[in-house]
Amino acid sequence: MISLREANQAFSRCIREVEAGEEFVITRKGQPVARLVPVGRERVLTPEQAAALARTRARMKKGWDIGAGPLDRDELYANARRPYDPDRR
Repeated sequence: MISLREANQAFSRCIREVEAGEEFVITRKGQPVARLVPVGRERVLTPEQAAALARTRARMKKGWDIGAGPLDRDELYANARRPYDPDRR
């Protein structure tokens, strides 16, 4: 971790270290605000992050029941295009 002030004052050194494979988390007032990483390098997830990503992908694949039933594209489009009709279903 490096403060924004330090990163600003030693930017050339930071870039050289990033080119060598280092990563920096830049903080402002003690809070992380940015990451300085080599271009093209794939982010390596911690085991906790990988587990969270797997849970999220599983949830997205399953979906959530919102009580709307099956959605019909044509009906959705027709409802959006016609003016409000209180007698409509």
